[in-house]
Amino acid sequence: MPSESSPFLNSLVRYMQVRHYSKRTIDTYVYWIKHFIIFHKKLHPSEMHDTEVEQFLTHLAADRSVAISTQKIALNALAFLYNKFLQKNLGDISQFRRTKKQPKLPTILTRQEVSSLFSHLEGIPLLMASLMYGSGLRRIEAVRLRVKDLNFDHLQLQVWNGKGFKHRLVTLPPELVPRLKLQIDRIKYYLKEDLLNEQFIGVWMPDALGKKYPKASCSLGWQYLFSSTKLSFEPGTRNLRRHHVDESNINRNIREAGRRAKIQKHVTCHTLRHSFMKYFPVFNPLGQPLAVQI
Repeated sequence: MPSESSPFLNSLVRYMQVRHYSKRTIDTYVYWIKHFIIFHKKLHPSEMHDTEVEQFLTHLAADRSVAISTQKIALNALAFLYNKFLQKNLGDISQFRRTKKQPKLPTILTRQEVSSLFSHLEGIPLLMASLMYGSGLRRIEAVRLRVKDLNFDHLQLQVWNGKGFKHRLVTLPPELVPRLKLQIDRIKYYLKEDLLNEQFIGVWMPDALGKKYPKASCSLGWQYLFSSTKLSFEPGTRNLRRHHVDESNINRNIREAGRRAKIQKHVTCHTLRHSFMKYFPVFNPLGQPLAVQI
């Protein structure tokens, strides 16, 4: 997050906060916009436009050899800067040099490696890892799950605004149902305690739904399935809420579990999603494979 010595970046952050951009998006956009400014010797963005954007994007491809996805993220950040924040729409910037770096091959764990990995996890990290593997969830999709998104009768999970802002239904491994019900009981306890706090205004809700259902933010169904253990103020406001767990922590837990399991592969949350796609549909976190390889 920018310091107080950068009024421009601070105003950019505030602009995104009041429009409820996620912390992850804010941090990413600020990172690339800051580097865009530094690349052009700290010239103010209002004094630059299409040509400077193309130069920076070409620099990322030619000098830094970034991945295709990284160059696209930088482009999105700069498009936001000009089209939204500065309201100086970018014109045709199609002439920048595009990254041709080959994408990395996905890392896939064997069933034995997954079993070993899970044996070094417990509690919430184990349950979240089990969902990423058993349901093919991305890390951010797992941390953003709400209680209402679980359908135990049909063994389904609802994923809202996933990659590309698309919604989808995914399978819910039946072996996880008892643990998930215990987790919901934990959320019920948190909510009961939170409602006794006069400052608590409920969980964050999308703007339109928050206005349509003003009481929903204090209902069980809308609480995050993996809520933080502490209340905190919403960034840039004095709104006291219970947010979801920090997504970076789960990745740290999985990397550490992979190290302790002595798995000679780069193990991350996304590794579990790739492994799910290889061994669809499910795998019992306790160690018993439940599906044949396809």
